[in-house]
Amino acid sequence: MSDSPSSPQAPVTSVAPVAPKRRIAALDALRGFALCGIIFVNIPQTMEMFAYAGQLPGPLRLLFLGRFYPIFYLLFGIGFGIFLRSAARRSGRPRPLLVRRFAALAVLGAVLHLLQPGEVLLPFAITGVLVLLPLSYLPRRALPAVAVGLTVAGVLAGVGGLGLLPGLFALGYTLAELRVPETLGERPWRLVALGGGSLAVCGLTYWLITLPLPDVAQIRLGTTLSLATAGCYVALFLLLLRTPVGAALSWALAPMGRMALTNYFGAALLFVPMGAALGLRGSEEWALAAALGAAILLLQAVVSNVWLRRHGYGPLEWAWRCVTYWRRLPIGGPADAGGVRGAA
Repeated sequence: MSDSPSSPQAPVTSVAPVAPKRRIAALDALRGFALCGIIFVNIPQTMEMFAYAGQLPGPLRLLFLGRFYPIFYLLFGIGFGIFLRSAARRSGRPRPLLVRRFAALAVLGAVLHLLQPGEVLLPFAITGVLVLLPLSYLPRRALPAVAVGLTVAGVLAGVGGLGLLPGLFALGYTLAELRVPETLGERPWRLVALGGGSLAVCGLTYWLITLPLPDVAQIRLGTTLSLATAGCYVALFLLLLRTPVGAALSWALAPMGRMALTNYFGAALLFVPMGAALGLRGSEEWALAAALGAAILLLQAVVSNVWLRRHGYGPLEWAWRCVTYWRRLPIGGPADAGGVRGAA
């Protein structure tokens, strides 16, 4: 029997969120990794340090621009799937909870947009309502084809990174429905295949970009290269978590990922005034911008670790859950950090 949200419900006890226990630690660390890459583009973009990609330094353009947001998109789709499955076990009507969840995210995004034009929380909320909610009614067997179709359509649309949003949301939701995140540690060959395939696409796409092709093709090739590079990063990072350095990476990045909403929002609260004070707006002080990003990430890594030793959720994550369930919930403590798998 299907356990999708549209299938018959088990008896419902109380409508309440899952405690932050036995989380899928690799997803938290990967989310923290994505945040680390995103800030190095967000700072110069918000500070108006470039008008088009060609003005960026080579390493920033090739390794960071458009490479980390696809990971963030995918993880949001996965989190949606995990949350919906959890909510369906606790409520006969889980989707109204999700509507409130997306509405709260839209409000946060609108506020953040005043400080950081181009932020992604508001597009996340809109796409969640328009794409993810309808997807939740589809049978599981239809999801892979829809996800792939939306992703290909996003590349062909030629509108850049946001064009990938519906497809990657759908792909993440599909992975959650197929329980792929729960088996990440059991099938490393999947990661090797993802990395090898993505690397081959990177090589082919980069070669094609060097050819004198028309702009309409170059734009779509650039989006493909961003997507393939993100695939390489995901595979490499998750494989690194299986090595001796994995514990150190998880210690630094998993708490940041558990507090991704707080850290994403908080980063703008820090780098916008600090960047202005440092004279970054309209400048070419790339090293200074990178140093500011690194300093903020170091601060967030420490604060996230310290905060989660005493609380179960980050402050914005806790507020988001309170709005979702429309009642004040306990913020939790360190004793809550070890049981049920939950979504950010």
